[in-house]
Amino acid sequence: MKRSGMIAGVMGVLMGAALSTSVQAAVSKDAIAERLKPVGDVCLQGQDCGGAAPAAAAGGKSPEDLYATVCGACHNTGAAGAPKKGGAGAWAPRISQGMDTLYNHAINGFNAMPAKGGNPSLSDDEVKSIVDYIVENSK
Repeated sequence: MKRSGMIAGVMGVLMGAALSTSVQAAVSKDAIAERLKPVGDVCLQGQDCGGAAPAAAAGGKSPEDLYATVCGACHNTGAAGAPKKGGAGAWAPRISQGMDTLYNHAINGFNAMPAKGGNPSLSDDEVKSIVDYIVENSK
C-alpha cells in the first residue's frame, strides 16, 4: 500500500506541475495581450490609413452609377415617399424650390431620406452630381 500511495503522490506532483505550466502559459502577459488585441482598425476619411481606400468610397463613379448604387433603391420605387426618378409631376414642385434646396436636402437629409442617401463617404460634389442627374432625368 505504501508503494501505491507513493506512486499516486508522485503522479499528483507531476500532474500539478504540468497543470501549473499550462495555466501559467494561459495567463502570461503575451497570451493575454494576444487575446485582447483589436480585430481591426478604423480608418476615417481624411486620415492616412497606410494607402488603404475606404471600402465605401465612390471611387470616381459616374453620377448614374452612384445613383444606381446609393439612391435607386428608393427613387426607382418610391419607397418611404421618395419621388421617383423620371416622375416630372413629383419633381416639379421640388425643382421649383431651387437647386440649392435640393442639394441641401440630399447632403443633409430630408424627411425619411438620410444624409447623402445613407452613404457618408460620398463627397458633397458627388451628391450634387447625383441630384443634377436625377433632376435632368425628371423634368
